[in-house]
Amino acid sequence: MSHFGAQSLRDIAATLPGATAVFRANRLDFCCGGATTLAAAAAERGLELSRLEAELAALDPGAPPEAPTEPTALIAHILKRYHEVHRRELPELIRLARRVEAAHKDHPERPVGLVAALEKAAGALDLHMMKEERVLFPMMEDGGHPMINHPIAQMRFEHDEHGERLSTLEEITHGTTLPADACPTWRALYAGVRKLIEDVHQHVHLENNLLFPRFEHARTEFNEPASSPCFLSACH
Repeated sequence: MSHFGAQSLRDIAATLPGATAVFRANRLDFCCGGATTLAAAAAERGLELSRLEAELAALDPGAPPEAPTEPTALIAHILKRYHEVHRRELPELIRLARRVEAAHKDHPERPVGLVAALEKAAGALDLHMMKEERVLFPMMEDGGHPMINHPIAQMRFEHDEHGERLSTLEEITHGTTLPADACPTWRALYAGVRKLIEDVHQHVHLENNLLFPRFEHARTEFNEPASSPCFLSACH
């Protein structure tokens, strides 16, 4: 079991079915912070490495993958499971947040600033997904492009920014921890925020760790120059 400790979170997540559920349960960032080894991540969060390794060792490495592995099928999965879901669920989360902030403005544990944070996250996600849908994913579905590393690098950068926004949501909601007297609307809101956080982490993982590496080899294959036009400018 000890070999897991030296592996990066992203490599474990990409190769061991079910590992992402273990990481989510332990609040380990396997997407934006996926380069960190399991041992380092466990130490940072004060988690017992041997317990995490035992949980990972109990998983079946031969289990079906959590998502398609072929690029076109994986893109279709991302569009349906994440792009459509984000766009459908975020407006309702913002509506719930407005109700909670207005109804509990005198509560000491109210999520101050949650509406603004969700609106910012929704706007950034929508623009990011539009870039992928209009530019990057079509390039991938066509088999790649000599300069595809540039839009991929931009998407990775924006993924890191999404991670920072998720951290803000965690901070505002105290880790989505509800007060004892939380009303049903407050409970529904925090359940939705927790799902959003987990969904975005999984969304980023599928792109950063499974989809993008299938095309980044193009840098050497096509002898890409150091600089090139911004393929994403038309989406701004």
